[in-house]
Amino acid sequence: MFDVLVYLYENYWRPDACPDHRQLSRKLSAVGFENEEIEDALTWLAGLATAAESHSGEQSTRGMRVYSPAEQDRLGAESIGFVSFLESAGVLRAPMREMVIDRAMDIAVSPLPLEDLKIIVLMVFWSLGEEPDALILDELFVETEDRLIH
Repeated sequence: MFDVLVYLYENYWRPDACPDHRQLSRKLSAVGFENEEIEDALTWLAGLATAAESHSGEQSTRGMRVYSPAEQDRLGAESIGFVSFLESAGVLRAPMREMVIDRAMDIAVSPLPLEDLKIIVLMVFWSLGEEPDALILDELFVETEDRLIH
């Protein structure tokens, strides 16, 4: 599923640039994605659109986010730490954080690998039509061991 999401991010600049569900399914199938993977990704994206609508009117707050035990189990310490890092850097506003958590909770893997969480963060930006800062894109795409230290 995450490969499909990355493909969509790289090939469609915004969600409304994507063709309708049926045509997009055919295009993704023609590219070589499996039908189950396509359907999982499109269902997940529909949930992302719903989350974007429900969190669109929320104001950013500076309060502390307390994660439920289920969220802690699903996200894991590494992913929660990464979300906190993005928040403290001023990159991830509270409504966006809630969208990330909502979409992460829809993934049936515990704990969610950090690489998958990074794709979720990227897709939240994409769903809102926002381009993350270049340094954040680097953080989302480049593996720590591949970074050059200047």
